[in-house]
Amino acid sequence: MKVILLGELRGKGGEGDVVDVAQGFAENYLFPNKIAMPATSGNLKQLEERRHNIAKREEKRLADAAALKQILESKSIKVDARIGEEGQLFGSVTSANIADAVKDQLGVEIDRKRVARSQTIKMAGRHEVEVGLYRDINATVVVLVGVDEEVPEEPEAEEAAEATEE
Repeated sequence: MKVILLGELRGKGGEGDVVDVAQGFAENYLFPNKIAMPATSGNLKQLEERRHNIAKREEKRLADAAALKQILESKSIKVDARIGEEGQLFGSVTSANIADAVKDQLGVEIDRKRVARSQTIKMAGRHEVEVGLYRDINATVVVLVGVDEEVPEEPEAEEAAEATEE
C-alpha cells in the first residue's frame, strides 16, 4: 500500500515521501498515529502544492542535525555507575542513561531511541557510542563509565609500579 509520510519514519523516509508499506502497518499504526496518509490522487495533488514548504523544513532539519553533530562529535560524557571488582559494573549503562548524561553535561536533548549500541555497556572504561540524529547523520560520543579521564591506562601503570616495589 502506498502512503504519504507526514513526518520522519525511521528506515522508510521523511516528510512528503511516498513509500510502500504493508496494509496492516498503515491501517493499524501509521494512520491512527497521524504519521502517514493514503496516497490517493487528491492527497498527491496536495503534496505537490506543499513541496516547497516541505523542502524548507527538510533543509532546516538537516542544518539542525549537522549543528548538533558538531556539538556532540568528539565530546566525552561521564556516566557514574557502581563498579565492582575488575571493572565490572553492577547492572549496565542503558541508552536512557546516556541520553540523560548528554542532556545534563552538554545541554543537548537527544531521544534515547536514537542512541545506537551494538551491545550493552557492562564494563568500566571508555566506550564510543553512535547517536543517530536525523536520517543518515550520526555523531559519535565518547562515554566514560566510572573513570574521570579519557586515559584509563594510568591505574594499571600505578598497579604495576606498586607490584615492582613490593
